[in-house]
Amino acid sequence: MVLLESDSELEPGDEAPAFELPGVDGGTYSPDSFDGCEALLVVFTCNHCPYAQAKFGLLNELAAEYDEVAVVGINSNDAEEYPEDSFDAMREFVDDGRIDYDAYLRDESQEVAKAYGAVCTPDPFLFEREGGSFRLTYHGRLDDALNPDDEPTRFHVREAIDAVLAGDDVEIEWQPSQGCSIKWKEQ
Repeated sequence: MVLLESDSELEPGDEAPAFELPGVDGGTYSPDSFDGCEALLVVFTCNHCPYAQAKFGLLNELAAEYDEVAVVGINSNDAEEYPEDSFDAMREFVDDGRIDYDAYLRDESQEVAKAYGAVCTPDPFLFEREGGSFRLTYHGRLDDALNPDDEPTRFHVREAIDAVLAGDDVEIEWQPSQGCSIKWKEQ
């Protein structure tokens, strides 16, 4: 397990960094694609990491439960070194139902992960709609299960989403994300 601090410059209230990424459904997505939502949950994730796999169910549930929240998975891993994280493999995970988010996107250049300061999979960022943009309201753990086989007893991300939708401040301590490190390409 990797517990990593992000070098992210993102602070509470910062606007979601822009992106334009291909989705496995054939569409192209940006934060503006989710303008009709009250919140945007961006989760840097992948297919092969056991920590990410352990959270597929939770993220699928969130996407199904909250119509006002867009759940967006972004896979930034080096697919040459980790072919199970390729665009085609991502499409297979969606086609067979293992992943059922609002969008599953490919960050081939890894520039989006760098802009967000993502460090591992899964690494969630929750943004709330404020005015005409999405503003960071929570970055941390999805839940309190430290290992893939652990059963969570507290769902930090659900608490954060519920606070945003109720119009309350998110008062959850931002703890480092946990999981496998993002598989960066050699420079």
